[in-house]
Amino acid sequence: MKAIEIREPGGPQVLQPCERPRPQPAAGELLIEVAASGVNRPDVLQRKGLYPMPPGVSDLPGLEVAGRVVEGDAQALAAAGVVVGDRVTALVAGGGYAEYCVAPAVQCLPVPAGLDDIQAAALPETFFTVWQNVFDIARLQPGETLLVQGGSSGIGVTAIALAKALGSTVIVTAGSDDKCAACVALGADHAINYRTQDFVAEVKRITGGRGADVILDMVAGDYLGRELQCVADDGRIAVIAVQGGTSSAIDAGLLLRKRVTVSGSTLRPRSIAYKARLAAQLRERVWPLVASGAIRPVIHRVFDAEHAAQAHELMESSTHVGKIVLRWR
Repeated sequence: MKAIEIREPGGPQVLQPCERPRPQPAAGELLIEVAASGVNRPDVLQRKGLYPMPPGVSDLPGLEVAGRVVEGDAQALAAAGVVVGDRVTALVAGGGYAEYCVAPAVQCLPVPAGLDDIQAAALPETFFTVWQNVFDIARLQPGETLLVQGGSSGIGVTAIALAKALGSTVIVTAGSDDKCAACVALGADHAINYRTQDFVAEVKRITGGRGADVILDMVAGDYLGRELQCVADDGRIAVIAVQGGTSSAIDAGLLLRKRVTVSGSTLRPRSIAYKARLAAQLRERVWPLVASGAIRPVIHRVFDAEHAAQAHELMESSTHVGKIVLRWR
């Protein structure tokens, strides 16, 4: 099969087309003929040598795919609720940049009605991540306010869509007025240009001094201390990335007085059973909203798979709004 491999740690140019043996599904896995693969920030980190694969995982990058089921034992097919030939989208721990990919059956979901393979490939990584952190861990409730740091990213646009569809108010930050406008057009109630505005002051102003109930933080660094100033009492801060650095100074007294919960998580190394639980929640709570059109994936650009290096250049430029996808067929 054709695939895209990381020849050595480095810049986008180290992503090179190659030929690899077609993987064979183990018990409980499905073999998917991949039509499209999502591109995500962790792929960039892996390419740079900063995000090692869990033991036993393919060295090929790629954490989400969509395509057609071509093989799987009866138990795996039953676990996914599919038959050979069905279209699925899947969260994988690696190996997604290839024409064929194996995936745990319980991490495969049927492609929602009305979506093509490009759209379907843009779902798993960000939907699993946002659901895990915002709804499962931070327990965002209808009527509460969510602050999303980086609203125009793939994670950001997914958080906007899910939170709005489930009844919350959404505030986002973004790095330009154009990105802020794009986030509002996608459903955000308020957008803050963090380059020209103080997000702490703006969140307080928007919420009448109360603060955001939940904050989805992809920055960390000095943002964490500032977020404590604009999170509500009994608020929750979910840290999912450290683009602003790994060291944070916080006012522990403020943390105590506000009774704030700070959580951190990574999804890739979690167990299949853990991801299966998230998949079941998505199938029940979110997939009907996608099928109805209430939620739609936001695709910024599609590249033919052999141009994966260009896709990574775009990802690192941070000029995109929404998801970047590789097309195999």
